[in-house]
Amino acid sequence: MNKFLMFFVSFALLQCSAGSNLRSNSIEGKMNPAYINAFEAKGSGYKARTRHLKKDGSPIYINALILESSPYLLQHAHNPVNWQPWSDEAFEQAQTQDKPVLLSVGYSTCHWCHVMEHESFEDVEIATYINENYIPIKVDREERPDVDAVYMAAVHALAGRGGWPMTVIMTPAREPFFAGTYFPPRKGVRGSRRGFIDILQEFSLSYQREPEKILQQAKSVSQRIARQMNQPQQGNLPGAEAIENTINVLKRNFEPQWGGFSKRPKFPRSVNLELLARHYKKTKDKKSLSMLTHTLTSMAAGGIYDQIGGGFHRYSVDQRWLVPHFEKMLYDNAQLAVAYLEGYQLTQKSLFANIAEDILDYVAREMTHPQGGFYSATDADSLGDDGHSEEGLFFTWTPKELESAIGQQQAKLVAEYFAITPGGNFEGRSIPNLLHHAQQSAKEPTAKAKRLEEAAVQARSQLYMIRSNRIYPGLDDKILTSWNGLMISAFSRVGKALHNKNYIQHAENAASFILQAMRHQEGWLWRSWRNGQLKYRAYLNDYAFLIQGLLDLYEANSQLKWLSAAIALQTYLDKNFWDEKSGGYYFTSSAHEKLLARDKPSYDGAEPGGNSVAFLNLLRLEQFTLKQDYRNRAEMGFKAFSRSLNSRGSALPKMLSALDYYLDRPLQIAIVEPEKLSKDDAFQKVLNQHFIPNRAVTHLNVGPELEQNAQAIPWLKSKKPLNGKTTAYICRGSVCELPTNDPVKFKEGLLRYQQGVRL
Repeated sequence: MNKFLMFFVSFALLQCSAGSNLRSNSIEGKMNPAYINAFEAKGSGYKARTRHLKKDGSPIYINALILESSPYLLQHAHNPVNWQPWSDEAFEQAQTQDKPVLLSVGYSTCHWCHVMEHESFEDVEIATYINENYIPIKVDREERPDVDAVYMAAVHALAGRGGWPMTVIMTPAREPFFAGTYFPPRKGVRGSRRGFIDILQEFSLSYQREPEKILQQAKSVSQRIARQMNQPQQGNLPGAEAIENTINVLKRNFEPQWGGFSKRPKFPRSVNLELLARHYKKTKDKKSLSMLTHTLTSMAAGGIYDQIGGGFHRYSVDQRWLVPHFEKMLYDNAQLAVAYLEGYQLTQKSLFANIAEDILDYVAREMTHPQGGFYSATDADSLGDDGHSEEGLFFTWTPKELESAIGQQQAKLVAEYFAITPGGNFEGRSIPNLLHHAQQSAKEPTAKAKRLEEAAVQARSQLYMIRSNRIYPGLDDKILTSWNGLMISAFSRVGKALHNKNYIQHAENAASFILQAMRHQEGWLWRSWRNGQLKYRAYLNDYAFLIQGLLDLYEANSQLKWLSAAIALQTYLDKNFWDEKSGGYYFTSSAHEKLLARDKPSYDGAEPGGNSVAFLNLLRLEQFTLKQDYRNRAEMGFKAFSRSLNSRGSALPKMLSALDYYLDRPLQIAIVEPEKLSKDDAFQKVLNQHFIPNRAVTHLNVGPELEQNAQAIPWLKSKKPLNGKTTAYICRGSVCELPTNDPVKFKEGLLRYQQGVRL
């Protein structure tokens, strides 16, 4: 890989490694009638996202992506590029015409994908060259994470680093021979010595003039990808030292001034925070708690957190968490709500509970479908007065805007509180933040500081309403099973811990929607739903994250249907995704389309890896059902990833959290009520004060409810309310504390667990 290409791969990773947004359209002499019909069926509310418009405002170009439901693909349905979705037909066309395939992968909320679309895919000259010399295919990585994983491996193999937008050139046999990320359109743009059009011309000519060389290179890359995705054979079962080694890596990488585990850019990698919480719980290592709480506090003060509307942006480009890329992803906010909840349970700091609630209030308000599911993401870019997209415009302010919104006197106080200045901190505007207060957080707030905070709290709802009148960033309103599973967990856990029944209801609504609208009658799940259209059979993450959400929901409301659904989905996952020879789950089912390699996820990144969550689910199911097969399967899985856990555990912090559960003696907690009495909140309040990650919990009334649950949870059969009063049981395996009717004694029993006293 030459230095020029490596520069732009690095540049794109720095700018856009967390997300991407791409669009599609086509240059055609004749307009396909099916495309015209699909466009007209969209109705008058549909706006073609292109600069190529007729006088009446209709698009000049329409391509095959107009038939798709993905917001990302529809963004590109009016580029002058003849985009096609990933399909056998597209590759057959490449084979028939003897053309290479140009694969472009992204998703709907990435700023630098918007840039590449505007610069290259909307450029008629570049589009014409693509149409004449390539078969162009566009993929939404959120709908097809399997395709994304395989060809991202190609980007890493050929360029050394990856990110989105992803650009791959491959043979009709789907074997890649060139890969990268963002490329400027022409030489000279952004200081480049060679542009995207030059790269297209170079590899088109190479494919025509040296086909055997290109095919051999592609074959070699494909074999390398297959080897890379093939997990090694089983090793020995990892022990606690694997966790300690990774904690030491996190300590070395920790950035002490602002928290997090890198200097810049900074990502809220929640799986690290989850592991730190568990490590502190187990060892009382104050450094682990300090890294956790300092990171949570700094992120909450930064511009990465939407101080006006709630929720976190994708990541920060700077060291202080100040300047984000402004897209908001459902999976980030789901995981961060849980991270802040755990921070609260460990420290009782009200700030952390407030942030967790703020995140979920934002999701309930802006990211929830009327039928109950949760939307995927919102865009980084907003439309300015000139009609052009501007990153962050929706979220930033000027002092004059504040004055017109809330009046000069209050605006002065609010501007000081949120650091909104005439010069701004982002392209002449200001990202509201509290970083200037963060360094003084340990000190007693002054009278002035209290006055500023009071003014900001009073003005926040007004500013939110004013901001709501701006043009909203684009909404990716498809519903993904996996990300909904993560958010079901968040609403369930926060709702239970903070005694918010409304949050638990949101979790129930989403779970009901997924199980009713996105589960096939044969028991398998769909990946994506939008406007009633179902797309693609689900992947490992869909099953694992939803099962996790259902288990958390069961612990929140003890309705047996959620546990039963989790068991049924786990049965399907074990039958269709499990590697019987080596252990672990493949990313795709045995019935899925065959790609260059069948990936077995071994990385916990912005989303936790499917294997990591699945292993933890198995251990939780074993605690409920007492079925040893679940534990045996998890143990085989840990052995399959033994080398990775021991040598590069920092790549798998979520799996290490699952290993912590395996190595522990989890608690089984039952709160049993007399028949027909409402459930006693006193015991729940005691339980929810404590961070107990390794446990199985249920809260039931004696009678039919208890009898039905005991069919799935054998250790409930001997549990009953003593003395006609609510009774709490704390057990580890076959050993139990004395049951108690007293919440104080229940608390004492939990504290003994906190202190490491063996039952």
